[in-house]
Amino acid sequence: MSLDLSHPSCEDLRRTARRRIPKFAFEYLDSATGRELGLKINRDALDAIGFMPSVLCGRTTADLSCELMGERYDLPFGMAPVGMSGLIWAGAERMLAKASVAANIPYCLSSVAVASPEDIAPHIGQNGWFQHYPVNSGELRRKMLPRIKAAGFHTLVMTVDVPEESRRERQRRANLTVPPKFDLRTIAEMLRHPTWCVAHLREGVMPRMRFFDDYVPQRGRESFTHAGALIRGIPDWTYLRELREEWDGKLVVKGVQRPDDAARMVSEGVDCIWVSNHSGRQFEAGPAVIDQLPLIRAGVGPEVPLIYDSGVAWGLDVMRALAKGASFVMLGRAFLYAVAAFGARGIEHLIHVLRSDIEANMSQLGAERLDQLSHYLLETQRAFEPALPPQKAVSMK
Repeated sequence: MSLDLSHPSCEDLRRTARRRIPKFAFEYLDSATGRELGLKINRDALDAIGFMPSVLCGRTTADLSCELMGERYDLPFGMAPVGMSGLIWAGAERMLAKASVAANIPYCLSSVAVASPEDIAPHIGQNGWFQHYPVNSGELRRKMLPRIKAAGFHTLVMTVDVPEESRRERQRRANLTVPPKFDLRTIAEMLRHPTWCVAHLREGVMPRMRFFDDYVPQRGRESFTHAGALIRGIPDWTYLRELREEWDGKLVVKGVQRPDDAARMVSEGVDCIWVSNHSGRQFEAGPAVIDQLPLIRAGVGPEVPLIYDSGVAWGLDVMRALAKGASFVMLGRAFLYAVAAFGARGIEHLIHVLRSDIEANMSQLGAERLDQLSHYLLETQRAFEPALPPQKAVSMK
């Protein structure tokens, strides 16, 4: 059966992924912190954003290409960094990198990935971004940055919303450790998912954080604390300033929710602001991120690129974020559900699903360009601003 019929949405891919991978891997991917209110807040806020369609617009053809930080991408969304992707499915980082090149969208490799930058270098083309967790030593940082650049990653994403490890309760109950601890419970869970085990045996790599492992002694690790926590520094404005001086590529700051923070980052030379709450994985009592997006857009002006993530699961969500002021949208969990469900085929299918959903909904609105979407927002209509005229004249014969 065609995946378009059996798995027409990201939620279908999520359900299949849950069946195919061990519980400790799924809970790591799917969980959020505390009671997971952050997930619900993000979802409810996205669902509250509506559009007012136009009719009699004739046949429309949506142009989904866009420019971001001087690069032209074929679609307005890309692949956000997800730590330990190779734990979710063996070789996930390589598959995601290859798919990003095929679709001409960016892929951001997590610094706590199973694959190292050098592993991904042959597959990333010009589409490689690298996520940087602040470290506790300027000397260590200056060792890392040339290595990242040499592997072909032109955009650095400094993640600032993880000052400490969060308490993801589902993840803890699932007994996740990195590398996996081979106790009876974990072994039993792995044996219930033989396809997952075979994939890892074929890959021949124990899931571990390869990039940080090169800088952290192997002994004496706490079983639950990931390797990044042992060297992660608490970021401040001085750290950002030093990083800007040391990195000569594009610099993005991820995890921003306050307009005043965003404005100051722009003044410090940051090229792009990534508006996100880590999809509720770090703090659950904050605002819905999509509600902060237009405030940040107003604070930094129309020219500063803004990326949005958190809660995005449908093409319509991508449109909502773009209409609210985002220049680009990133998805994390969704791509890992896809790769866990069907490997490389799943990634291609998810890109198809998202693209098709955006095209269908833009046709419903009568819009042909991404920069027109804000004109169709319901709140814009309530403000009595005129809707865009039909994109093509309709002959009245």
